[in-house]
Amino acid sequence: MGDTSAPKPAGFMERMYNGEGGFRIVDTRRRWYWIYALVTVACILIIAIKGFTLGIDFEGGTKMTMPPSNGATESSVSETFEDATGLAPQSTQTVGSGDSRVIEITAERLTDDQIRDARVALFDEFAPEDNSGTASPDAINDSTVSESWGASITQRMLLGMVIFLAVVFVYISVRLERDMAISAVVSLLLDGIVVAGVYSLVGFEVSPATVIGLLTILAYSLYDTVIVFDKVHENTQDVLSSTRSTYGEQVNLATNQTIMRSLNTSLFSVIPIAALLVVAVWLMGVGTLKDLALVQLVGVIAGTISSIYFSAPLLVTLKSFQKRYRQHDEKVARARELGVSGGPAAPTEETVPVTVTTGPATTLTTDGTADDEAGQPESTEATDSFSADTGSQDQDAPQRTISRPTNPDRESGRSWRPGM
Repeated sequence: MGDTSAPKPAGFMERMYNGEGGFRIVDTRRRWYWIYALVTVACILIIAIKGFTLGIDFEGGTKMTMPPSNGATESSVSETFEDATGLAPQSTQTVGSGDSRVIEITAERLTDDQIRDARVALFDEFAPEDNSGTASPDAINDSTVSESWGASITQRMLLGMVIFLAVVFVYISVRLERDMAISAVVSLLLDGIVVAGVYSLVGFEVSPATVIGLLTILAYSLYDTVIVFDKVHENTQDVLSSTRSTYGEQVNLATNQTIMRSLNTSLFSVIPIAALLVVAVWLMGVGTLKDLALVQLVGVIAGTISSIYFSAPLLVTLKSFQKRYRQHDEKVARARELGVSGGPAAPTEETVPVTVTTGPATTLTTDGTADDEAGQPESTEATDSFSADTGSQDQDAPQRTISRPTNPDRESGRSWRPGM
């Protein structure tokens, strides 16, 4: 005996990989708009209240470093620095690990005399040792960045962001379409706001490495969004010429078909970034790696979520403002309503009034009735298949009625497939 058991239904992960997850992302887009609105407002408020901890590369200042020898701690070094210069340091932190560990002091721009006084005071108090193990003032390093140089760096950063977004908009407009470009750029801006809000909340220093990391994750978010939009473009090329589905349904299908690719890419990106963040913060204490890892980690997560739950739904919203897409949705709804209700739009069987006899002479009338020799007209009824008429006629002269299926709306070009 053969196995007559029903096939095992596909599991959740299998349906996800096959693009059959059936997530109603587009239908629930208003919910995601509210979530993004709340997150964006919260990030803007955090930025307005706390601001950013800008490095000297952006706002200018003086940075001094020394090995933590002879009992030197962050608090004791900060006090000695303040006593010598009369200025409280903006930040004092320990960076690096092992023999490369140093105490870093950041303050507003100091004069040459203030730098000299700080070096003398720190050496007299802690006698730091150089690489050879000898106590020397040369073990204390300093660097100064002017405010004008920091302002120039900031301007170039903003100019680079504007150029990046402009190039992105032009590329997507040419490669795909304008509405997709608008949606992608808006998503990138929201991703940037989320990353900036998290950075302001955590209080990490904003350095050139932070800007590099931000541009990197914006490019990643763009890559993920373009993958989704490329599938959307493929699914919706002929959507207006058929009433099988709406534009939003095809966008939702494309999102489901690419969701596993987005999640897999994000997962394999987040794991090494998280490892880098752990190593930078808890093991090495390297500020540059810490800043770079945080911005990339937050950016990858934000970019993945926005490409799935914001970019594609926003595209559908933009299309809904266009008349031809609204009219198409109405046609699809009307076609489905007529198809489900079994009205005149459904395919029907129309009987062709043709009578075939093999016995006595029979006359075919113009109204589809047969007139036998007795002069008694006999009506022929529509059937779904060939049948023998056993009415009042002679049993030796069987009569058949031929039926032919027709579709009254075949000429209109409509597709009557409810739910397709």
